Amino acid sequence: MTRCALVTGGTRGIGAEISKALKNAGYNVGATYFGNDAAANAFSAETGVPVFKFNVADYDACQKGIAEVEAAIGPIEVLVNNAGITRDAMLHKMTPQQWREVISTNLDSLFNMCSTVVNGMRERGFGRIVNISSINGQKGQAGQTNYSATKAGVIGFTRALAQETAKKGITVNAIAPGYVATDMVKAVPKEVLESKILPNIPVGRLGEPGEIARSVLFLVADDAGFITGSTLTVNGGQFLAA
Repeated sequence: MTRCALVTGGTRGIGAEISKALKNAGYNVGATYFGNDAAANAFSAETGVPVFKFNVADYDACQKGIAEVEAAIGPIEVLVNNAGITRDAMLHKMTPQQWREVISTNLDSLFNMCSTVVNGMRERGFGRIVNISSINGQKGQAGQTNYSATKAGVIGFTRALAQETAKKGITVNAIAPGYVATDMVKAVPKEVLESKILPNIPVGRLGEPGEIARSVLFLVADDAGFITGSTLTVNGGQFLAA
């Protein structure tokens, strides 16, 4: 049986690697995006993964967008909530808009997406949901009260929904990546990367997007049904969560 999977923010960075890994593993994959038409279209042309443009922070847009996805690729059995943004600032300088944009995209999106697909998963007796959190949702990070709050919220949301859905054959897990070699991290000045970031990572390097993708493949597999409510920490030993 070919499972249908949807990856939010699935056309760039970690999300793109997750989409490609799922497709290469035999899943029927769709990827959402919101901001960059050129990048999304190039990704789709390269990979053959269909892309769907809608704002995961908007409940009505998610309802409509997911209906379009399911009409195109089939009922969503695997959902990877990867979409996220940063609007960094120290709290005393953070604007309400910076706070709200991050909360809406990173946390409201989980409700919007999961509440839309979970009934179908319950009816079919199968589902795999993976929510992408962050090391900074586990340990916090100065200048990221908004982002850290959302990524901590992702973990709490995951644990609660896992308990609600376990008897219906649906697993809900989180992945908390550390510093991964995406365009955003690569844009950090080399001296900052080498003096402040890499020395704090015991394995001595950044993670690769493909390593996060392989973690997703592990959690969404049909035979991973006894793993739910967990947070898989993938950070090279930088932060050891209890």
